[in-house]
Amino acid sequence: MSIPAKHKKGAPKEVSFAIVVVSDSRYEESKSGKRTSDKSTPAMVQLLTEAGHRIESVEYVPDSKEHILKIVDKLLNAPVSVIITTGGTGLSPRDITVESIEPLLKKKIPGFGELLRQISFKEIGAATMLTRAVAGIVDETVVFCLPGSPNATRIALTQLIIPEVSHIIKHLKERQTS
Repeated sequence: MSIPAKHKKGAPKEVSFAIVVVSDSRYEESKSGKRTSDKSTPAMVQLLTEAGHRIESVEYVPDSKEHILKIVDKLLNAPVSVIITTGGTGLSPRDITVESIEPLLKKKIPGFGELLRQISFKEIGAATMLTRAVAGIVDETVVFCLPGSPNATRIALTQLIIPEVSHIIKHLKERQTS
């Protein structure tokens, strides 16, 4: 058995997720009761459930540090192992997801953002450097901050998060018991 396979042995098959969409326009659509124009979240839900994981919550918040921190705090006290945010990782003045979440991270996973940009570069070229996608651990919860584009979320889930999330959760559980 390979070393990576040994590390993944005993990892949970099903992981609980919460998705937070950070977008003024999507928030307004969801608040009004309209069906949102969000294309990323339905695809994410499908990919995660097809991989055998559970979606506990899908939340829409505006591009506001106060709203982002409030929903993350709520989810940290909910039965979720992973929080995925989408949106707010770019360079515009309203893109403040990273500034809101990074101070909470007790441990960062720098390889996540590095690999997402590397993989995305092959598809979209130099514009991939504009994303500030990050990941890390807050308390005992894994947090991934993704760009809002459907392509970026697909790449992040299929090539990075889904293949390794159970392994990450296994390590967090080991930390709790040691």
